[in-house]
Amino acid sequence: MKTDHWFYSLFQSAPDLITLLLPAAGAPSQAEVSVPSLGPDAPGDLLYRFEAPELKAVNHRLDGVLWPRQGDGGTAERPVVLLEVQMQSDQGFQHRLAAQTFRFLQQHPEVEHVAMVVLTPHNRLRLGPARPPQPLALFLQQVHTLSLEELGQQPDLDPLLNLLTLPVRPEAELGTSTQQILERRPDLLSAVLPMLVERFPQLTREEIMVIAGIPSKELRHTRAAQQWIEEGRQEGEARGEARGRAQEAATVTLRQLNRRCGPLNEATSTLIRALELEQLEALAEALLDFSGPADLATWLAEHTV
Repeated sequence: MKTDHWFYSLFQSAPDLITLLLPAAGAPSQAEVSVPSLGPDAPGDLLYRFEAPELKAVNHRLDGVLWPRQGDGGTAERPVVLLEVQMQSDQGFQHRLAAQTFRFLQQHPEVEHVAMVVLTPHNRLRLGPARPPQPLALFLQQVHTLSLEELGQQPDLDPLLNLLTLPVRPEAELGTSTQQILERRPDLLSAVLPMLVERFPQLTREEIMVIAGIPSKELRHTRAAQQWIEEGRQEGEARGEARGRAQEAATVTLRQLNRRCGPLNEATSTLIRALELEQLEALAEALLDFSGPADLATWLAEHTV
């Protein structure tokens, strides 16, 4: 499951969510935080604005930088926040995080107060050496790493924090969690639905509604849901049309290959029928230079997994 785009969209739409993730010393209580509605109706009195800058000379894009609205240098109460979402083990992550943090500070000398927040699915990820060198260990003491699994175990979560846990919630808990979110924040439906699609790409949108415990009659009365359903219908039609064109292209390509390379066995024919349209178009062009079955075998080995 790829979640980077979902997290990016969420923090872009609700940048003040970061105030709920900072360590207690630098963050207000949930009761003091005014988190806006998602989308174009969000108010203009936000505490933070969101960016995802690319750091030159290192070819790495930060997952997010949240800038305080009052002063780009940050303060002890409202620091500039570097946000990273790390969902898989990566032994080089901690070194990279330190390098990009100091590279960011080099490019932004006006920053006086900075906080590093890392979201992980759980605390079992291997993100670096068991015994980091002293300079790295000192840096990591300043990093606030938050396990979404542990966050999801806290009672009476703020709806936005509950929303963050959806990528790692067990399927059996999704219905309850989704209902808790939407009862308090109906406007978050536009963020809930895309995450469920990311988690269950093989399911229809109606099946996803069942998993989420969202009544389809109620869902169809909301503008966000109607748009979501319509997008799903259009995506389904587009996939169907693309698959139809691919099947036609596969039939023509197989006919040409049988003439140029001799009769193909069933395994090769099945593999070719499963190719995407772009691959079939490339094969149709390449086969003009084939002199026998060996050329086809070489092409398939290079262009398929």
